[in-house]
Amino acid sequence: MPLTSSRASERPSSLRDYAYRELRDAIVSGELAPGERLRDPELEQSLGVSRTPIREAIARLETAGLVHTRRAKQTTVAPLDTRSALAAQRIAASLHELAVRDAVPQLTEADLDAMRDANTRFEAALRARDVDAAVRADDEFHDIAVRASENPLLPPLLEQVTPLLRRLERARFGSLAGRGSVADHERIIELCAAGHADEAGVAARENWSTLGRLLHLDDTGDPAASDPAASDPAASDPAASVADAS
Repeated sequence: MPLTSSRASERPSSLRDYAYRELRDAIVSGELAPGERLRDPELEQSLGVSRTPIREAIARLETAGLVHTRRAKQTTVAPLDTRSALAAQRIAASLHELAVRDAVPQLTEADLDAMRDANTRFEAALRARDVDAAVRADDEFHDIAVRASENPLLPPLLEQVTPLLRRLERARFGSLAGRGSVADHERIIELCAAGHADEAGVAARENWSTLGRLLHLDDTGDPAASDPAASDPAASDPAASVADAS
């Protein structure tokens, strides 16, 4: 299936990174469905790049568990796998805890203001039920601590596990239910501003554990797990659930 590549003007200098980002986002969003075959000629035409960066991008996607390549070089989008996503969630939660712990002594007022701004946009996106905007704001919120931690290993490690989480989150929970609340973010900001590195790290880990709890409940057959509104009337209105979060 040809991809809808709407960001051609934003291509980085590395065509390999561009191809990876486009394919990753298409898989995470569901534009490329589980089991769908990825054919090089079609991807070359859709993305406007040669076979080499596409194959390099696919190798990265396979490492992240998003595609499978068979012996005959046939590449397909990987099926949704709850067990792998749960494993990725535990790793992501631990990495974000580490990032925040290391970031707290380095955070500037500008960083804290950027976190507040990202959380404000996150809340607005939840109220508007704007999935893509909520995803961007949530990622931007957490990326501030990752950058401030000055740990060069964290970004590539998180890139290896986060897309798997985002993909299953979109498919199973409409993309918003697995995200921690605005109040979670506010708590993290307060602890960071106060210089409480350990407590802020724990708060970040808990924030990233939301999806894991939902996945576990969903797999037990509890209908309320995959439909938060079934057990919490406020959950049917993201604005209400945000306002009441604690």
